[in-house]
Amino acid sequence: MILHGYFRSTASWRVRIALGLKGQEAVQVSHHLRKGEHRLPAFLALNPQGHLPALETDDGHVLTQSLAIIEYLDEILPEPALLPIDPVQRAKVRAVAQIVACDIHPVQNLKVLQRLRDLGHGEDQVQEWAAKTIEEGLDAVETLIADQPGPFAFGDTPTLADIYIVPQLGNARRFGVELRWPRIQALEAACMQLDAFKAAAPSVQPDAE
Repeated sequence: MILHGYFRSTASWRVRIALGLKGQEAVQVSHHLRKGEHRLPAFLALNPQGHLPALETDDGHVLTQSLAIIEYLDEILPEPALLPIDPVQRAKVRAVAQIVACDIHPVQNLKVLQRLRDLGHGEDQVQEWAAKTIEEGLDAVETLIADQPGPFAFGDTPTLADIYIVPQLGNARRFGVELRWPRIQALEAACMQLDAFKAAAPSVQPDAE
């Protein structure tokens, strides 16, 4: 497998975690977001949307969108499972992952923030936009998992929810958000005891700046 990503891309970070949890090796190919390498013709031939990550499978397929990639990995490598067996719990785990994937991350990613700048918003306003988006989303996540057993988001093993929460918490720090979520921070601490999460962190990637 070949994973096309970027060390600071939280969507790429999620897939790195999933690959690590599954014990799956992948060749890492970096595309520098700030230099626009994801918009070059060679990458657009792989992913016409120009978003990271993209995963080339061993049989030549190209998969895009981190949620689709991670669920694909969970289907071809069922152990350890990233979703609970119980349908209600599966829906709850997916809901938390989708809060990050659909409601937080897209609204504070590089493309959206640049559009705000292009519309004449000052840097303080842009940073405030990103921080507020993160705060509102993680407030909801904290409430949704408050009654779930730990040490992870939904019990004693990491799930899709943890894979999405941990990189988003990293983004919260990057935007100077005050961390006010004890349940989320506790699951992050549990995750960072695992090699898969340690090895996926942006600071230890080969292309880290």
